[in-house]
Amino acid sequence: MAQIAKPTTRPANPRFSSGPCAKRPGWTLEALSDAALGRSHRAKLGKTKLAQAIEDTREILQVPADYRIGIVPASDTGAVEMAMWSLLGARPVDMVAWESFGSGWVTDAVKQLKLTDARVLEAGYGEIVDFADVNFDNDVVFTWNGTTSGVRVPNGDKIPADRQGLTICDATSAAFAQDLPWDKLDVVTFSWQKVMGGEAAHGMLILSPRAVERLLTYKPAWPLPKIFRLTSGGKLIEGIFKGETINTPSMLCVEDYLDALQWGKSVGGLEGLKERANANLAVIERFVEANGWIGFLAKSAEIRSNTSVCLQFTDPALTALPKDAQEAFAKGVASLLEKEGVALDIGAYRDAPAGLRIWTGATVETVDVEALMPWLAYAYETQKASLAQAA
Repeated sequence: MAQIAKPTTRPANPRFSSGPCAKRPGWTLEALSDAALGRSHRAKLGKTKLAQAIEDTREILQVPADYRIGIVPASDTGAVEMAMWSLLGARPVDMVAWESFGSGWVTDAVKQLKLTDARVLEAGYGEIVDFADVNFDNDVVFTWNGTTSGVRVPNGDKIPADRQGLTICDATSAAFAQDLPWDKLDVVTFSWQKVMGGEAAHGMLILSPRAVERLLTYKPAWPLPKIFRLTSGGKLIEGIFKGETINTPSMLCVEDYLDALQWGKSVGGLEGLKERANANLAVIERFVEANGWIGFLAKSAEIRSNTSVCLQFTDPALTALPKDAQEAFAKGVASLLEKEGVALDIGAYRDAPAGLRIWTGATVETVDVEALMPWLAYAYETQKASLAQAA
């Protein structure tokens, strides 16, 4: 194989990590100069900033006025756990999983909460469960966008409006980049560190009126840790949804999220953010179409993620290798790209099939994705030449 020349154009920002993700274009520490540092989050200033973060989230995501939005601890994980521990157990539940994090929620429901009436529906990496098989008379827990598998739910058409159960949706890699059908979702969670490029450790919990009703009429059989409690004395703790957080948030991180939200408005709100992510995905789609040695992990374009793009090497000479050799090849490609300083942290997730994972959310510039593509070809051919020499 003839070695191709090393590309001369490099991405201006090589940060393609799937979380924490790239900061918004033009971001500097000066953007946080107005942070309420050294002030109580329960002082007027702190509560005002937290409330603003909630309302800006509502505006950009177009969350209905009667849905409650709260800032909660422990990132998206904390938000999902809070929902599961507070709401599940009132009726049977369908646990729907097609990637690592969804499988984690299955483990929590079955082995931690020990729900004996939990039904598990799973699909392999690159696929999603057919929602026609889901029983929406049960509660349903699922991820909208599989961060580790590069797949997403295409729409909410198969979720019935007259469902009896609650839909609990982990939307952490979908919020701000994909349409979320609010009338089909009762609980939605995400974190700041994904599409908006915010800082980690803070989660968002969005509840429909149906979810609130469940909270007020159902008491779980298990004790709830303090950071999971959404009710007190049989009433909803309304302050959580007005900026009075359960535990102390980082006001520096809050300021960073506010900055990201203002940037989101400046690029056209939700539509503009979606367009940016879609444009990034389109670059990779054109590259994959032009190169037969690489393909999407997602089995069809309909379910292909526009944020966490997972790729695998489809060259028959590589797919014939043992699993550990395939993994070594993919890691070698990712390592070369990192060494060259053109792509950081793009190896496949540890539980996923061997390959690459490129974050293409809204904070990533399309020109940087375009600059990365020739480097993918260079790294692939360089690694394959090394493999041939070793043989």
